[in-house]
Amino acid sequence: MNKKFLLPFMVLAAIVTFSSCSNKLKPLAEEYIKAEPQPLEVIGGKVPVTINATIPAKWFNKKAVVTVTPVLRYEGGEAWGTAYTYQGEKVNGNNPVIAYKEGGNFTMKSSFTYKDEMKKSELFLTFDAKIKNKSVKLPDVKIGEGVVSTAALTNAGSATVAIAADKFQRIIKEAHNTNIMFLIQQAELRAKELKGQDMTDWKALVKNANDAPNQNVAIEISAYASPDGTMELNTALSEKREKNTNKFLTKELKKQEIEAPITARYTAEDWDGFQELVSKSNIQDKDLVLRVLSMYKDPEQRDAEIKNMSSVFKVLAEEILPQLRRSRLTANVEIIGKSDDEIAALASSDAKSLTVEELLYAATLTTDNGKKAAIYNDAIKFFPNDFRGYNNAGMMKFIAGDLAGAEAMFNKSNNVTANAEANMNLGLIALTKGEQAKAEQLFGSAAGVAELGEALGVLYLEQGQYAKAVNSFGSIKSNNAALAQILTKDYNKAQQTLNAVATPCGTTDYLKAIVAARTNNTNGVISSLKAAIAKDKKFANEAAIDLEFAKLAGNSDFTNLVK
Repeated sequence: MNKKFLLPFMVLAAIVTFSSCSNKLKPLAEEYIKAEPQPLEVIGGKVPVTINATIPAKWFNKKAVVTVTPVLRYEGGEAWGTAYTYQGEKVNGNNPVIAYKEGGNFTMKSSFTYKDEMKKSELFLTFDAKIKNKSVKLPDVKIGEGVVSTAALTNAGSATVAIAADKFQRIIKEAHNTNIMFLIQQAELRAKELKGQDMTDWKALVKNANDAPNQNVAIEISAYASPDGTMELNTALSEKREKNTNKFLTKELKKQEIEAPITARYTAEDWDGFQELVSKSNIQDKDLVLRVLSMYKDPEQRDAEIKNMSSVFKVLAEEILPQLRRSRLTANVEIIGKSDDEIAALASSDAKSLTVEELLYAATLTTDNGKKAAIYNDAIKFFPNDFRGYNNAGMMKFIAGDLAGAEAMFNKSNNVTANAEANMNLGLIALTKGEQAKAEQLFGSAAGVAELGEALGVLYLEQGQYAKAVNSFGSIKSNNAALAQILTKDYNKAQQTLNAVATPCGTTDYLKAIVAARTNNTNGVISSLKAAIAKDKKFANEAAIDLEFAKLAGNSDFTNLVK
């Protein structure tokens, strides 16, 4: 910083040399006063200051009362800080006492709510002094100049808004099952099973999937035996069931000219199916049966233990085991959706023909924000009961700077269905209004939203919790993330972040200039400021009064650039 901004403060320069026999006023020598920080700095939307003073012996009149108030004056206004009152030894009051012979020490803490006009400002102390109720006029004393306002570059309006994502899948996979049931210890296919309605419907589904131009179908056969015989018997039985089922199905597919691949396998004893059916049943002592399954892994021992429970086994034999004597047929169908080109074209020409997932997905296929907004408006029109269209339309308004319109859309989204994305976005709106408590509450209702970390980073920046902001931003490359790194003095990281910002703006270059100034890189300051001013001329005026660049006040390249 320039030395003119580092002059020692003369706080209480007019606290009097109140001798016990004189009302003569003299300023307090500046070496007795220290004010911090110097210069002042914005932290969490406030401008805090701490003033420490040492009053030497024989300075404070025993009958004096002095009220000291810091005031920050700027063009068009002033802000008053916290008043402190001190009294002499012979005053009857409850204020801190400054002894006449010994003097004393005191600390004043104050804070001002930041305004942009405070960048160029002067800090004064004002005095209201009395001796025996007689007012003593004391002049205001200037004790500081200017405010470092870098933290005020936080911009909630530039944060990433939460999108309510589509669930579009190019390929939708479906599995459709039917069963061929067998009699105990038999593997022959029965006409009753092959001509039933379930089998008829299943074969029709396979035929339709095979014939559809946008579908693929593959078939799995899984043959089983119930776990109530020997392993040797059940192995042979399940294998024969698989072969008979495969032979039947191959013949049926050929008859219907279906070219679906078939894979087949068999399981000797279906203990998994047995456990599932028992778990879902209401049979008595089912917990005892399940306990046996957990205690014994050997299938022969399991079978023996369960058969020993004669009353339970009878129910199992009647209700559970028959359901396990089967071949399960599974049609694995892949439904192939429209191509990106088809979806994009229909979004422009016939949006109504798209599903809501396709329509929301269409918006991700263009970088034109106008087209995105139009697509989201169509989503609202054709799918008014889906909250995502409203949220995403609000997202586009937020990006365009229409915060009032964005807020209305986010509220509509929540009215349709309360959702985390709209809550997070409303939290960002609250931050743009300076409503930190409301934003924090809304962010608390946005768990799981991908963009929440960045939003919290902005909140922590505005609260002055810079280390927490850095952690919340993580690897995000944005102006706000770089600002958090600057404020934690990680200048190398901040420079890397700024270099990686996807769409750099004037603020990006201005932050680069601040990094350069703090690392004594004069050429970097000049080149970055040139870039910032080329994008937005307002940065010339900003830099001219920004104390970050105070060291360059005498540099002709700098002064010519910002004048």
